[in-house]
Amino acid sequence: MSRTVLAALLLLTPVTAHAACTAPMPPPASEKPVKPALPQKPACLDAKGGCPGWEAYTYNDGIKAYNAQLGPYRTGAEAYARKLKAYADGSVAYANCEMQSLQ
Repeated sequence: MSRTVLAALLLLTPVTAHAACTAPMPPPASEKPVKPALPQKPACLDAKGGCPGWEAYTYNDGIKAYNAQLGPYRTGAEAYARKLKAYADGSVAYANCEMQSLQ
């Protein structure tokens, strides 16, 4: 008889055990991509006479190199932004879990 009473008590007792809430980890700052620097604009570019050919070509080559670096930077920045969003979403889930554990 005591086993039946114990089983009934276990079935009727509300279970309020909660899984432990796990705090999310932010993405490492070392993964944040560094934006490429624009090449320095030569002063002669704004001058009335313009730049000598070699200086204009050098600046143009710098701009081309900058534009080539933007693609990989954008890919890295988008990946890092996705990790930041996942961290923010995980933080909300963690806060909700902690709030539910107080009930």
